[in-house]
Amino acid sequence: MWTGGAGGSAAVHRPPLPPPPAPCAAPAGRMTAAAAVPRAAAAPHPAAAAAGGARSRAAQPAGGGTGCRRRRRRPQPPPPPPRQPPPPPTPATGSRAAAAAARTDDRRPPPPPPQAPRADRRGGVEWRRGGAPPPPPTGSAAAQDRSWRLDDFDIGRPLGKGKFGNVYLAREKASAYIVALKVLYKAQLCKGNVEHQLRREIEIQSHLRHPHILRLFGYFHDANRVFLILEYAARGELYKELHRQPGSRFPEARSATYIASLAHALAYCHAKSVIHRDLKPENLLLGLRGELKIADFGWSVHSPANRRHTLCGTPDYLPPEMLSGQEHDHTLDLWSLGVLMYEFLCGAPPFEAEELTDTYRRIRQVQVTYPPHLSDDAVDLIRRLLVKEGKQRLPLSGVLRHPWIVKHAGPTLAAQGPLP
Repeated sequence: MWTGGAGGSAAVHRPPLPPPPAPCAAPAGRMTAAAAVPRAAAAPHPAAAAAGGARSRAAQPAGGGTGCRRRRRRPQPPPPPPRQPPPPPTPATGSRAAAAAARTDDRRPPPPPPQAPRADRRGGVEWRRGGAPPPPPTGSAAAQDRSWRLDDFDIGRPLGKGKFGNVYLAREKASAYIVALKVLYKAQLCKGNVEHQLRREIEIQSHLRHPHILRLFGYFHDANRVFLILEYAARGELYKELHRQPGSRFPEARSATYIASLAHALAYCHAKSVIHRDLKPENLLLGLRGELKIADFGWSVHSPANRRHTLCGTPDYLPPEMLSGQEHDHTLDLWSLGVLMYEFLCGAPPFEAEELTDTYRRIRQVQVTYPPHLSDDAVDLIRRLLVKEGKQRLPLSGVLRHPWIVKHAGPTLAAQGPLP
């Protein structure tokens, strides 16, 4: 320490103070003591933890404190809970129920398509077998709304050939549904003067829904052809099946099954004032399971008055009233049913002859020869159907209750479905 002279000011020299101690640097991964709070005293909110840290730093003595401590990791907020779907609506009543159900159905996703049954291949074209078939490509109402084209189908092998065109196996591309595509040439239709007959066939067959009637799904045409979209009958014509049998005839059980199926189908047609007028083995088809189906409604007619005068059909199956030029009604189909039953059991029509005039004569006189192998019940049913007067023929309800049908076709088939 130095002192100045007299009259001067004294200057005192003080040594410099040592520098303050450097703050303690926390090692990597460690936190300062101000933020370190015991877990038991931790505040539930981060703001409270920050306030607690400030109070700790204020109470710490200058130049140090207690050293470095671990910083407590700030808690993370919990993840939000998953959103729960809204509860289903409570059922409504009255007129509001339909509206609420419609709104609910609109929100629901469409159901998955049904699994297709196992497919098989014959003739190079796929066809379905087993289980319930998929829905057809169209119905009568949908056919009026949709315009079909030939490009909508894959064409397969030919199934048959007729006077006015051919029939082909086909598959509708969108649904993979197997159908029979009947192709008719307009030039041949005009030449045969049967345009009106085709219109009537389409109008009648497209409105018939019966397991023993071939379904007509729709139609379309181009400049030269008319296409009919028909149900596919996998086993083909009954005529070919008949002539593949020994002696070209069916056993009684099979014949009775076919006659009972025809009786149900005809009862359905007659209830709708439809007369087929051309029943014969060539116009009967067999489905995949052997079920009988009436096809070719070219000569059919919708006759609410139930009286017709036109001479039409196939000579061997014509009734006496048609050959005599008299008016006829639905009992005409009963006569054809008796002719078919005879042919199923004997292998040939009952009035067949080399000359057409002899055939007509036998029909007018109802000359029938019954072979000895026919049972008495079979002969009785044929005689009740092949009656000259239409009103005296056994009705379809009586056919299904006949002992021969009940015995050989079984009571289930004989009594299935209501009859008019």
